[in-house]
Amino acid sequence: MAKPGLDGHDRGLKVLAAAYRDAGMEVIYLGLRQTPDMIVASALQEDVDVIALSSLNNAHMTIFPTVLNLMKEKGLLDVLLVGGGIIPKKDIEKLESMGMGKLFGPGTPVQETVNYITAWVEKNRIIEN
Repeated sequence: MAKPGLDGHDRGLKVLAAAYRDAGMEVIYLGLRQTPDMIVASALQEDVDVIALSSLNNAHMTIFPTVLNLMKEKGLLDVLLVGGGIIPKKDIEKLESMGMGKLFGPGTPVQETVNYITAWVEKNRIIEN
């Protein structure tokens, strides 16, 4: 989980990180002011299933596609990229058509995000017990 760019509002992402941890997910929170390169490098190093981004500063149409392109370049074709923030519907449609997973807006129930990620991982990953 990361806050890309200069967005300094991370309370919501911290709430989600705690909820994901409580739901049994291993969570790595990279913190504020992460570049797309830093996010993708960390995802490679940690062998993640999901990258979750939060953007409240209207940079989603620059940063999210950059992360998605870097993921493709680095071979992270089997990693889910999800995001959230204040994102207009037309931008959501465009980003999802580029290959992003679901984008969540303000007020989305936390359990809805947990369910989406869990279902994606169950469908796309072999879970070892």
